[in-house]
Amino acid sequence: MATAMRLTRTGTTKKPFYRLVVMDSRKASQGGVIEVLGSLRVIGPQGDQAQLNEEKILSWLKKGANPTNTVRTMLAKAGIWGKFKQKS
Repeated sequence: MATAMRLTRTGTTKKPFYRLVVMDSRKASQGGVIEVLGSLRVIGPQGDQAQLNEEKILSWLKKGANPTNTVRTMLAKAGIWGKFKQKS
């Protein structure tokens, strides 16, 4: 099974909230979530607020999950992508 790390949008109109999830890459972006790895709130008093589970993310990257470009950028800003590249 080809797995992908991507963002799914939740929340209401003009108040987006995203979840970082692992899912089958052949499924639609809103269905078939295998595991939730974190969340991202883009509108708030402090700006972008990401809560990521580093252990689970590194585990899925080692298993071969492919992050989208947006997720890869987010992981790089959090320093997780660099840790993964150093270990591999």
